[in-house]
Amino acid sequence: MTKNLIRSEQTPVRVGIVGGGVAGSTIALRLAEMGADAGIETFLFEEGKSLVNGPPICHLHAGGNLYREISDQQCLDLLQQSIDTLRVFPHTANIRPTVIAIPQHDNGDPKALLPRLELVQRAYKVLVDENPANKVLGEPEDYFKLYDQESLTLLAQQELPTAPQSLDDWMIPVAKQLDLSAFKYPLVLVQEYGLSVFRIAATADLALKALPSCQVFTQAKVHHIEQASDSHQWQIHYQIYDQDSQDWISQVQEVDYLVNACGYRTGTLDNLAQLPRERLVEFKSAYVTHWANCQGVWPEVIFHGERGTPLGMAQLTPYPDGYFQLHGMTEEITLFKNGLVSSRANNAQPELSAGFIKKLTQSWQAEEIELRSQRAINHMAKFVPAYQTATVGGKPLYGAQQIPGDDPSLRAADISFAGKHYARTEIVKASSAITAANTLVEQLQQLELIAEVSPLCASNKVDLETAFSVTRSFSFDEVEHRASDIALQRHYPAALAKRVRW
Repeated sequence: MTKNLIRSEQTPVRVGIVGGGVAGSTIALRLAEMGADAGIETFLFEEGKSLVNGPPICHLHAGGNLYREISDQQCLDLLQQSIDTLRVFPHTANIRPTVIAIPQHDNGDPKALLPRLELVQRAYKVLVDENPANKVLGEPEDYFKLYDQESLTLLAQQELPTAPQSLDDWMIPVAKQLDLSAFKYPLVLVQEYGLSVFRIAATADLALKALPSCQVFTQAKVHHIEQASDSHQWQIHYQIYDQDSQDWISQVQEVDYLVNACGYRTGTLDNLAQLPRERLVEFKSAYVTHWANCQGVWPEVIFHGERGTPLGMAQLTPYPDGYFQLHGMTEEITLFKNGLVSSRANNAQPELSAGFIKKLTQSWQAEEIELRSQRAINHMAKFVPAYQTATVGGKPLYGAQQIPGDDPSLRAADISFAGKHYARTEIVKASSAITAANTLVEQLQQLELIAEVSPLCASNKVDLETAFSVTRSFSFDEVEHRASDIALQRHYPAALAKRVRW
């Protein structure tokens, strides 16, 4: 028994996590589930009023099918990470397929998608054969299906199903509403699901309240960190809002290991820790719209296009009650002029302009919400003409996304380590948070700060169902009810927190 392991049995190892987004909250859940058995006490600091705010999350990204420009390895990484996410957060998926369509004006070739789809399908089958718990994206043989123009013309003649029972059923509203002559063939339907940011937030909130080894501090602003010169311990200096005095109170928490999970502000802590890191930050938004004339139960639909051009990718994400979230990958809609910024040699924190900071910390102007939402509607109507009747359904979902390194197309990233007893989460997609959490646990074990108590399954991987037993213990109704409350508290329609029922 090493000295550190003896210490962990007598006095808990204290881990501080700064930032309660999806990465910080997931790591807090992972450590809190281990709790006393591993000798861990966790402190989670979040500046906002609730957990898991940040960039718009609407898609699982299983297999990276939205991104034709990323590497095959990133696709395989995202597949595994997405499967892990659904195993840990079983109530957060909006289970419906995604359709990928390439317009005639786009330079892409639909047949170029097939090798990657087949690669991901084979990998999915291997994972399911390895562990049946991995079968969360339907049957491997049904992972994707191709549709030519003739088959879609026939589907367009069928009645709209009120309860889709097959892959073809999901394609019927698409076949009816698209100008089929405007696309290249085949169209692809893939078992790529939606992901509810509000149900992730609800799960984290419910589970952390039930896990006594984690203390959660919301409305807590961390303004300074420092590491003692003669030890590895860190001091976290923060201010927390006191409801009784209606004032901010200064506090200090000492921890044995520090996790920087500050999202787009990760560089601010890196600067304080004097641990520089090259990164990008990009401000993005998605738009909440309401299509009162919507007919049928829709899949998600992705219309490929060249990023940053007026014909950039369009994304139609369905929710209950006629609500849809829209992305348009143009500078007039989801992307913003000067919205992508990079760190500098003397500053690990990329600096967004004042206008973006105001959006992130205060609010949007009503005129800009209306303008950009209407642009998103107009953009979608290029592909789905009937969508022109849609209206603004609420304020945008928005945030700034950090990307480690200098490649803006990077999508699969998780965590990095620097200095002494210091980690920074670097997830780009929400599905990477489980990997970040498990990698941190491995690091704590290698440093002999905690005992090796993580349960393993037959394949010698983390048994996620056991490792996150409390996180998984809540019913769907409990999660959805809490998620609806969170959505309303954040001034979004409750429909965004709910799943489509048929």
